[in-house]
Amino acid sequence: MTKISLLPLIAATLISGGSVALVEAKQPKRPVLVAKPAVTQVKPTPAQPVQLKWKLYTAPDGRFTILMPGSPQRNTQSQKTYMGEINLETFIAQPPKQQVAYVVAYNDFPYSYGQMANPQLILNNARDMALKTTKSNLISQRNIRSSNGHPGKEIVYINSGGKITKNRMYVAQGRLYQVMAITTKKQQKTLAKTITGYLNSFQVVLKK
Repeated sequence: MTKISLLPLIAATLISGGSVALVEAKQPKRPVLVAKPAVTQVKPTPAQPVQLKWKLYTAPDGRFTILMPGSPQRNTQSQKTYMGEINLETFIAQPPKQQVAYVVAYNDFPYSYGQMANPQLILNNARDMALKTTKSNLISQRNIRSSNGHPGKEIVYINSGGKITKNRMYVAQGRLYQVMAITTKKQQKTLAKTITGYLNSFQVVLKK
């Protein structure tokens, strides 16, 4: 059997692992005044934590919906394969002050191939390609299905930099979907419920 050439998605580069150092600027000394005028003191307002606004996002072609923390950034990449040129569409949302990226990616196969290919073979090849391109080790995997019965696979893997990806893949109507949350070990523990809710919110919308 010929192995499917899937588009590589270098997940490790989606999150910046660096931190921003804040340096307090030194204020110039004020001259000493003999007579001090009355000054009204204004108490600084404490900074409010950033509240994420999760909202339902519908794909431009209407074929999937998912809850996203804001409007995702859309990117398109193309690659030539033995089946012809295949486009990879990615939708990425990265909340501020969090080392996490929420990603949905998909690619369509040529109609004849999509109808004939074994979905489990596509999922296994997608898993192998994800591990290879991100140079990651597989932590766990299990077979799943979408809410409307399409075959899928959930994989969790970690790369050499410590980034952990939880990826749910589905094959539906000649298309491979990948729904991912990419984060650090620390953030994964903090955002465990949020990540699960995000992954569970993904819905394949069948074309009529």
